[in-house]
Amino acid sequence: MAVGQLSRALHAPAHPMASPGFGKREAPDQEPRRKGDFAHLPTREAAVAQYIDRLPEGADISIKTLAREMAAYGQCAIGTALNALTAAGHLHRRRIGLMDDEGNVRHVTESHFSRTPRPAAWWHDVFTESVPSSGYDDPEPGVSERGGGDEGRGFRALARLGRREPQLALSENECYALAETAGEWFRRGASETQLVYALTLLLPARVTHPFGFVQARLLAKLPPELPPAPLAVPMTECVGCGAAGRPEDFTGGLCRPCRSTEPVRCAQGDRGGCGRPACADPACGPSPKAVRGKAARIRREMRLRREREGTRPAHRPRRARA
Repeated sequence: MAVGQLSRALHAPAHPMASPGFGKREAPDQEPRRKGDFAHLPTREAAVAQYIDRLPEGADISIKTLAREMAAYGQCAIGTALNALTAAGHLHRRRIGLMDDEGNVRHVTESHFSRTPRPAAWWHDVFTESVPSSGYDDPEPGVSERGGGDEGRGFRALARLGRREPQLALSENECYALAETAGEWFRRGASETQLVYALTLLLPARVTHPFGFVQARLLAKLPPELPPAPLAVPMTECVGCGAAGRPEDFTGGLCRPCRSTEPVRCAQGDRGGCGRPACADPACGPSPKAVRGKAARIRREMRLRREREGTRPAHRPRRARA
């Protein structure tokens, strides 16, 4: 018998995996796999959903990779099917911005797949941390949330971490030990979503010691303390010309240019106005004489400033007469 007849056919290569921290992410609290999970979908969408459902966590489910692995459909068909799965509640894709150690922001797309269709409100609650990732209500505060405040928030965030990333599941005592460090994140203005992403971004293929790994990342990626808010500089306006400046630059409500000349009385003084110097009442409009005087004063100040600085205004060359 020929040797070639005894050889088996080569197995097809496995589906490619995405970079660590990316690829397919399993949604929490899915029902067990059974026949007819995607019977409510059209034929193409059901085939794509069933194929993705069989893939392991972290598999590359980008459009190009799926089109290359599923020879029956091209990239356009795969893209349309993924959009239909998103509308049906099986797939949730979101674009987030991640900051590296150097402060550069990089936008990445996360793809979460659920065998059980979920409404948009459920996905929103999971990723905004308004409910735990299990989808159930928050438990009543008890002994496990001792300390309260930021430390209690740190304990709850670490307790939920295992639901988001099973490799980083911590015991109750380990959550107690790291609650103070996690609470420091919240004291410095970080949100729970930022803390979880910092701990789960670009994980290695296998985490052998979750407690040490989480502790090291909590300390290494601790955000800086927020600088104190700058104090607002108080500003005031001149009652004569309306120029803004610091309060110490004004005397009697007037700026230096307005104090350097004779105060101009209300333009309407002779016609029933108030007659007060430097009146700011809108009902008392300035007269043409007052406007010309103020313009002359401004021109004089500009001329004196140029003389002090040793500069002269540029003159346009005269045109030659014809």
